[in-house]
Amino acid sequence: MIWGIIRRKLASSQSVSRIKHPAIRPRGYGQNELLSNGKGCRRAVGSLSYCTTLGSQCCRAYSNKQRREITAMLRPEYFIPLRSRSFSSDTGDLVDAVVPFMGESITDGTLAKFLKNPGDRVEVDEPIAQIETDKVTIDVASPEAGTIQKLVAKEGETVEPGTKIAVISKSGECVPQAAPPSQEKTASQPPPPAEKESVGKGTTKTETSSLKGKEKTLFPPQPAARAPSSPPKPSEPQLPPKERERRVPMTRLRKRVATRLKDSQNTFAMLTTFNEVDMTNLMKLRSDYKDAFVEKHGVKFGFMSGFVKAAVSALQYQPVVNAVIDGDDIIYRDYIDISIAVGTPKGLVVPVIRNSDQMNFAEIEKNINTLAKKATAGTISIDEMAGGTFTISNGGVYGSLLSMPIINPPQSAILGMHSIVTRPMVVGGNIVPRPMMYIALTYDHRLIDGREAVYFLRRIKDVVEDPRRLLLDV
Repeated sequence: MIWGIIRRKLASSQSVSRIKHPAIRPRGYGQNELLSNGKGCRRAVGSLSYCTTLGSQCCRAYSNKQRREITAMLRPEYFIPLRSRSFSSDTGDLVDAVVPFMGESITDGTLAKFLKNPGDRVEVDEPIAQIETDKVTIDVASPEAGTIQKLVAKEGETVEPGTKIAVISKSGECVPQAAPPSQEKTASQPPPPAEKESVGKGTTKTETSSLKGKEKTLFPPQPAARAPSSPPKPSEPQLPPKERERRVPMTRLRKRVATRLKDSQNTFAMLTTFNEVDMTNLMKLRSDYKDAFVEKHGVKFGFMSGFVKAAVSALQYQPVVNAVIDGDDIIYRDYIDISIAVGTPKGLVVPVIRNSDQMNFAEIEKNINTLAKKATAGTISIDEMAGGTFTISNGGVYGSLLSMPIINPPQSAILGMHSIVTRPMVVGGNIVPRPMMYIALTYDHRLIDGREAVYFLRRIKDVVEDPRRLLLDV
């Protein structure tokens, strides 16, 4: 647009009507950089060198008035610097490492810790710090290769996208960090003053002690008057000393999980129904085909894929469990996204398996394996945890025998799996040992009635106990 205005202004002038100047083509160079017929770049605007601004021999023929008009239109703010990276501000040798964009729903985060110290060598895109948000942990990558010169922000501070946290020297020069405030305070404290003499300059410590002894002999201390006896006070409970307690601030992820769980309790009318599943057939299926499954698909055959397929079948039989209340309306979702609860050292995360109803056993196992590794490593993204229509929580991996899971909003139900325990069961009139698992379904009673909840859990039991039902759709 700027170049078009220049053309029109030059064409309207009579003094330039006979001058042929080359075509003007803007190029995406940095600020104050223009191309001059391929012969090199000069800082035309900064130095007011008109001879190379619009091509060779084109500006020398213009009048002073036209040159001023061209200069006014070639102001630096009209050019977009394309060479600088979006997450760093380059100031020559020093580069600022700033907090990157963290997602549409995330406005700030907590600077959890620095992965590098001043003086450490870093490469391009190497993580130098971690930002902890309500959902995920995000790495701050180095925009350039160089040496950490100084750390600007402090661990535990709340930072926003674009906040500078460190300065990197591309040449490798490092300025030592200032001493911590505690050390500076200790160094600045003056030495303790000399002890003052008790009596005077001419009086020594021996003389002073002898004078005090004579005073005690001449004036013996009077016995103190006995205070009236008061009734004994009741003994207070002995509390542990404060030195044996530690106060640690909650992480943002833990605070977010606590808020969501409490909101779930305050919002839903939660009710839990239970059933038990005989795992004999599913365990036999796994034992018979586990080697061939790994050889063909490159992933182990676990129990989670069987329960995901059973949950998909139950959701198709009872679509109200896949729905959710929104104000005065009920939203029925014609897609099935199964959320899998994964416990990590930093807290609970719930990655989502998209379109679970369109996957086979191998695809489900591969997705679970990939998402679980990302969740444990802290590299899972927000998009991989967003949404979900139904959640499965497997507390059995930790040895849980029975529990009542809490609904993960904005869903309406959650399935709880538990440990497998061999118990005596009556089969065909005989008492035989069977591997049994308790399963629990917590649901929103405002939307789901008890009949639908029991039918849902019964369908999961039937499919897990006889996986052939999935093939015959019965």
